Amino acid sequence: MKELFRAIPQVDQCLRTPAAEALTAAYGRAAAADALRAELAELRALAARIPEGGDDAPFRLALEDLPRRTARRLERDGAPRFRRVINATGMVLHTNLGRAPLSGEVLAEAAARLTGYSNLEFDLETGERGDRTAHFESLLTRLTGAEAALAVNNNAAAVLLIVSALAAGREVIVSRGELVEIGGRFRVPEVLEQGGAVLREVGTTNKTHPEDYRRAVCEQTAAILKVHTSNYKICGFTESVPVEELTGMGVPVIHDLGSGVLLDLERFGLEHEPTVQESVRAGADLVCFSGDKLLGGPQAGLIVGRRELVERLRRHPLLRALRIGKFTAAALELTLRRYETGRALELPAPAMLAASLPELTERAERLRSLLTAQGLPAGWTAAVEPCQSEAGGGSLPESRFPSAAVTVRPCPASLARRLRTGEPPVVGRVGRDRLWLDVRTVAEAELAPLASAVAAALRAEQA
Repeated sequence: MKELFRAIPQVDQCLRTPAAEALTAAYGRAAAADALRAELAELRALAARIPEGGDDAPFRLALEDLPRRTARRLERDGAPRFRRVINATGMVLHTNLGRAPLSGEVLAEAAARLTGYSNLEFDLETGERGDRTAHFESLLTRLTGAEAALAVNNNAAAVLLIVSALAAGREVIVSRGELVEIGGRFRVPEVLEQGGAVLREVGTTNKTHPEDYRRAVCEQTAAILKVHTSNYKICGFTESVPVEELTGMGVPVIHDLGSGVLLDLERFGLEHEPTVQESVRAGADLVCFSGDKLLGGPQAGLIVGRRELVERLRRHPLLRALRIGKFTAAALELTLRRYETGRALELPAPAMLAASLPELTERAERLRSLLTAQGLPAGWTAAVEPCQSEAGGGSLPESRFPSAAVTVRPCPASLARRLRTGEPPVVGRVGRDRLWLDVRTVAEAELAPLASAVAAALRAEQA
């Protein structure tokens, strides 16, 4: 064993070899040294496992293969961590996979505007400083019927800004049934506290009545916050107060719609989801919602409502910390223009939600044909089966809608991991001894790469 350990070179010695010098030139000396240390540590661990007088051939081979193993580690570690993933889960707004996928056309148009300089905050007509909101504010007001609009970096930031600007040091009334927790354990009461407001709870978990709000309104009341429970449902013996019944109580009504939607989803056979337009018509003074959920655009927190209140938000110093960047401003304008021109279904997320079952079944059949054409290894089968998709992303809770999937059987535990770590990475669902590839969330251009990735993973499993 001592002889084996003596055969392992030092890092500095390795770095002086021609092979290591080439790696240093490609990846940098620090990265090459780290990779060598990791490989040498594995060699020591391998040497330690060989008993006295045992077969040391595996160690000798690994030592001889050290340059190639180091290069492979550097290639793997140097690959971009942020990668495109094929989402075959059927969850349209998968939070962990980036929620709404952006339109390729929107990205291309945005890239053309952002490659050089832009008029992000420059008024080309007057030659004076402009406002980055101006690029999309009129679009939002025309689409929603509101007087004014603003955008920050996400919907939680929108609530924080509203509370900070309108209610710091005063009370905000919220129904106990609407004190929601959003992703990452962030909760509405904590956002209110961070904004300097005092939470005034009314009603009960399952029932809140108009008189509960009326009794709570006092001189210390800054606003009523109505939170749409977009990520869960309370069913059974329940009652809540709609926005229109809250508007006559003498204080501003803020409606946090959460996922937000501009389309009537019932047109596509989905359950009704309150739209931003409905909330504005109902009399909400401010409405805030996400840009990267049901809207299908970039991550943003959008605020629409009364001009006087929006201007107070615009003047608040916190806006500087929460403002959107130039990419979001460009992508948001292009996304909203598709709504205004009746082309919302050109955006991936709305199109996925609107896809019909016959269309999805035909897509699944094509995926199965592409997969079987590559030759399934013995023992595996691929079939088209019905399944259920969901919106995800804290929207349309408990709503499932029919879809179609290609199922691969059997599905050992290693197959899903092999697909996730392959190229391209593929994330599907596993259940009932099957790998489910729900095509609702698979783009047309991804069918062939998906079939190749699955076929390669199956061959690796067989090997």
